[in-house]
Amino acid sequence: MRNRHFAIGILVSIFVGLSANAFEIEAEVSFGNGSEPNQMTILSTTDVELFAPIIKAFRLQHPDIAVKYTVTSSGDIITAVTEEGLTFDVVISSAMDLQTKLANDGYARRHSSEATALVPEWGKWRDSIFAFTQEPAAIVLSLSAFEGLPIPHTRQELIETLRKFPNRFHGRLGTYDVRDSGLGYLFATQDSRTSDTYWRFTETFGGLNVKLYCCSSKMIDDVLSGDIAVAYNVLGSYASARDDASNDVLIIEPEDYTTVMLRTALIMGKSKNVDAAEDFIDHLLELAWAKSQSEAFMFPNKTQEEVDRTTRLRPIRLGPGLLVNLDRFKREKFIREWENSILQ
Repeated sequence: MRNRHFAIGILVSIFVGLSANAFEIEAEVSFGNGSEPNQMTILSTTDVELFAPIIKAFRLQHPDIAVKYTVTSSGDIITAVTEEGLTFDVVISSAMDLQTKLANDGYARRHSSEATALVPEWGKWRDSIFAFTQEPAAIVLSLSAFEGLPIPHTRQELIETLRKFPNRFHGRLGTYDVRDSGLGYLFATQDSRTSDTYWRFTETFGGLNVKLYCCSSKMIDDVLSGDIAVAYNVLGSYASARDDASNDVLIIEPEDYTTVMLRTALIMGKSKNVDAAEDFIDHLLELAWAKSQSEAFMFPNKTQEEVDRTTRLRPIRLGPGLLVNLDRFKREKFIREWENSILQ
C-alpha cells in the first residue's frame, strides 16, 4: 500500500473518491505524427480547445515529444490515480483542493527550475503543485432572459430578481452538482465560508428546480442554446474563449465578492517520462508568468496587483488548509446541508 504523508494537524479521515464509478474519459487527443521517440501523457480537466495552443507551442520547441492529452472530471482524476492506479506524466486540474491532496498523499514529484521560480510563492506548494492561472468564478447569463429586468451584479440582486419573477426562471438555472464535481465542491465550500448568502442562494435555486451539472462547459452550452438563463460559479475563461458565444451572453464577476481559483499542474511521482514532463511544466509556467503574454496562452491570469487592488476578489490559496473540507465527515455534513437546500 502506498505510504500516506499527511501534513501535521490535518485530519486523517480524508475523502478519497468523488465518484463511485470507473474513471471516465471525456476527450482524448494525440499531438504528433506517430514517429516521435518520446511520448508524454497529460490528464486534465481543461477542455482540449483551451490547451491545444499550449501543447502545439511546446511541440515546436520539442518536436521529438508526442503528447497524449486526456480530459476528464476533477473527481475522475482522483479515481484514476488513487483508485485505479493509472499513471500519467502531468496532471492538470481546476480543483485546487484535490490537487493538494494528491501532492500531500505522495502522488506528485517535486520540481525546481528557473521557470518554477517565476511562480509567486502563493502559487506553489512544496515545489509539487504549480499555479498557472488566477481565474474568477463568474455568473454567466442570457441577456434575452433578462429583457426588461435590471441586470444583477451581486448575489443578493440575483436572488431578488429570481424571487420576483419565478415563472420566468423556473427550470432555467444551472450550477454544479457538488456531489460529483470537484471544482463545484471547492467553490461551494468557499462560498459558504465567505457569506451566509450562499445558503439563501441555494434555497432560491432549489425552489426554482435548478439543473445540476458536472462542469462549466456544459452549463455554458445550455446558456448559449437558451436551455438555461443563468449559470452560477462557472469559469469565465470557458465562456470568453467560446467562438460561438453571442452578444446575448454576459459574464459577470459578482460585485459582492468574486472567488478566484488557481488552475494548477503537477508531475506525477510515477511519471514514465520525467524529463519531458519537467520540460512541459517549465514551458507552461513560462507562458503563464512571463511579463509578455503569448498568443498560445488563452487563459485569463489576473495579476497580483489586480487582486490586491480590490477586496471584491477573494483568491483561494494553496496549502494544507484546502484539505480540511475533504475530511470525510465534514464533506458528508456539507453535502447533506446542500441537498436539503437545493434538492426540493
